[in-house]
Formats: sequence, structure tokens, C-alpha cells
Amino acid sequence: MRAVTYSHFGPAGDVLSLDQIDQPNPARGEVLVRIAFSGVNPSDAKARAGSRPGVTRPDHPLIVPHSDGAGTIEAVGDGVDPARVGEEVWLWNGQWQRAHGTGADYIALPATQAVPLPQGTSLETGATLGIPGLTAAHGVFAGGDVAGETLLISGGAGSVGHNAVQLAKWGGAKVIATANAKAHDRVRAAGADHVFDYADPDLAAKILAATDGAGIDRAVEVEFGQNAALLGEVTRPNGTICAYGSGGDMTPTLPFGPYLFKALTLDIALVYILPETQRKNAIARLHAALTEGALSPAIDRILPPEQAAQAHDAVMTPGRAGAVLLDLR
Repeated sequence: MRAVTYSHFGPAGDVLSLDQIDQPNPARGEVLVRIAFSGVNPSDAKARAGSRPGVTRPDHPLIVPHSDGAGTIEAVGDGVDPARVGEEVWLWNGQWQRAHGTGADYIALPATQAVPLPQGTSLETGATLGIPGLTAAHGVFAGGDVAGETLLISGGAGSVGHNAVQLAKWGGAKVIATANAKAHDRVRAAGADHVFDYADPDLAAKILAATDGAGIDRAVEVEFGQNAALLGEVTRPNGTICAYGSGGDMTPTLPFGPYLFKALTLDIALVYILPETQRKNAIARLHAALTEGALSPAIDRILPPEQAAQAHDAVMTPGRAGAVLLDLR
């Protein structure tokens, strides 16, 4: 079968290649999925580049990258209902702590990681539901229903943030988002009630004004280190900050005083290791929003597997408007 592979870290154009490797067979409890679309995420590109602290070489001799994807179950292992053959599914954690991810014609993985697509949801959309979809759903709903609350979504034009804006609005929240000035119209179209430039020196004052001084109930935060002080200022007492990223500052200084005297909750989210109950809740929210037509994950571009290196570079380029997929049909 065709597979995008790499065996050592480096720039995408230097280390990624499209090769022929053996097709996997589903073990007990697994399903074999024929991949239609493979989702490329920044975490995939960072792993391939070797940018994780203390990691000097890949965990396996040959890596097939990518955690997200969608396709059709073609075979099942022992212990899996044969009726699942032919089912269209979306995948999560395809390459998490495994050698072979979704960047290939086929993947064999535990049956629970192949989720039936909601009726009417395309395979393209399915390939965006893993990291961007689950992170957004968990970020918005991990504390329960948000109807009547005010949520701050940072990076509202990004793949996670754009989904989170839509989900929060669907959930009945008032939505404040930050984004680059060029993306404000797009974020408003996703449902944000207020959109502010994340670089505005008066950002805190504008957020507080938009809440009539009360502050936000919950933040879904992509750059915690850079925004820690801001969040301490604009979050109401007993509010929650769900931080899923801090790429700009991985060793932030926490303004403990404002956090302490507001009794703020800091919820650090890593979608790969969500407990089962939280993952099921996030999946249920995603499926409900999709079924009701309230969520439309944005796709920036779809490329052939021969252009996997371009896909990796694209997903790390600021300003893209949605997910990047490989078309393996």
C-alpha cells in the first residue's frame, strides 16, 4: 500500500517520502480502515521536525504520520462485530504512541478509535474531527452546558478556535473571540458576538466592556503563556481557563495573585489522553452539532499524498483558513 513515511527528523521536504509498505492486518479488537482523507495537524509537523524537548530520534524505525483521518472499515479482527464492515468512520489518535498513522491507504487500530460518522457528514469533515474537533468540543463543554455564559475563544480563526466559536454559539453562550484583524469577518460569520485583535493594547478593557465589567465565565486558550496575565484580568471570580496550547511561551510566568483571589480554575487539556468519559462527552457534542447543522469545520486545502511535505509546511503557516488534508482515495 502507499504510505507517507519518515525515518529521521528534519524539514518536511527532506524527510517525508511516499513509499510502498505492507498493508496491516487487524488484530483482535481492531478494525482495518481504508483511508479516504488523512488530517494533518501542527502536532504531526512538530513531531516530524523533532521539536519536542528531549526527543532526538523517532520512537520507531519507520513512521507513518498523522493522527486524524476518515474512511471505510474493510475488515475487522476477532472480537469486533462483523457488521461494522462497510461503515464510514472518523479516527482519533491514529499515530499516537504507534508507528503507523493515517497517512497511508490503510490503518489498523482499536475499534473504539473508529467512530461512525454522523448521518450526512462527509469524509472530508470526518478527517477534521480528531484533534481540532475534540479539542474544541472539550474546551467549550468540559465544564458542562454553556447556555447563558460568556466564553472567550482565543485564536478564533484557527482550526480549533473556529470550531470552538461555532460550538459555543450553538451551546447558547455569548462568544468573544480574538483573531488577526484580517480574519474578523470570518470569525463573526462563525458566530462570535465580538471579535477583537489579539494584538490590541486595549484588549483587556474591550473584553471587560463587552461583558459589562462582569468578566468571562470560561476561556478556551491557545496561547496560555502569552495571555496568562490578560486572562487573570478578564476572567470572573470562579471562572475557568481551558488551555490547550502555549507554543509562544512554554515556560510562562503565572500571575498567581489575580488567579488566587478570583479562585480561577486552570484546566490544561491534552486531547490525546482525554479520559474516556470526557472523550465520549466531546464526541457526543460534536455529533449533535454536526447533525443539527451548527458545526461546519473549515478546510483550507486538500492535497494528494505526493504533496505531503507541502501539507506539513502549510499546516505550520500562519493565516490558513482551516484544516489541511491529504486525499488518499
